[in-house]
Amino acid sequence: MSSIIQPIQNGGVPEFLTTGHVTRDIQPDGSFSLGGTVTFAAVTASRLGLTAAIVTCVDSQLLAELPAHLPGIGLSVHPSPATTTFANQYHDGFRFQYLRDRAEPLHIEDLPGSWRSAPIVLLGPVAQELPLEFVTLFPRLPGTIIAATPQGWLRRWDLDGRVWPTPWVAAEQALPLLDILILSHDDLLPFAAGNRAEADAILSDWSLKIPLLVATDGRHGATLFQHGSAEHFPAYPSIEVDPTGAGDVFAAAFLCHLYRHGDPREAVNFANCVASFSVERVGVEGIPTPEMVEARIG
Repeated sequence: MSSIIQPIQNGGVPEFLTTGHVTRDIQPDGSFSLGGTVTFAAVTASRLGLTAAIVTCVDSQLLAELPAHLPGIGLSVHPSPATTTFANQYHDGFRFQYLRDRAEPLHIEDLPGSWRSAPIVLLGPVAQELPLEFVTLFPRLPGTIIAATPQGWLRRWDLDGRVWPTPWVAAEQALPLLDILILSHDDLLPFAAGNRAEADAILSDWSLKIPLLVATDGRHGATLFQHGSAEHFPAYPSIEVDPTGAGDVFAAAFLCHLYRHGDPREAVNFANCVASFSVERVGVEGIPTPEMVEARIG
């Protein structure tokens, strides 16, 4: 059973709630950094000025360390024998990923009842840890945003831990229950035989089932789909040091800006700018402040 180990200040409801596995990401020198969609997304929302919270599942050692790693972020944690652990290798812009360990799946009862009314909810699975039922747990109130980054539903792994693509079997059920889907073009290329036009066709089809869909494409920027109509937004120049988590940072920045201002086109441009900072340092270190973003946007 999950328990709140770091409450929201004054016992309040988070403005930005994200659910999924916090991960240990193995670095080339053998050290670990904190990762997972929920980590990058919550830190981004917090640095952009929103009250953020995470519902996750980790081992007892990391559970004790999380509040120090994520100060000011609400934490509801289900203890697990293991923490989801990834090793990422990058070659010519492509990621080869290995799952070295995996925490237990999250359960509906792990979500604190008082947090379910958060105005922004991001479902951020990384290793098939969120059942479809999570999409239905949040009240659909005016002004609320229920979003997902589905990469963890698009992964399987073999006996050696090598991560491979797998179809999102629940897409047809999940999409009508979401307001926004944010994913990478690379997530869909394996299902389109590497053909970008075919991947775009899948995105266009999905976008007819959901109000907003955003597809990121690394240094090439991002594409906003609104009911089948696509518009591309270029990336901001950056010096890439570590691309891990950039898509998660983009997703959180997009949701924060959309929540505050209501314009999806402006939100994509803002998120592209925020993500351009995130790749310039390792882990969450590159996530910028609003002042840094404003200066780069000009």
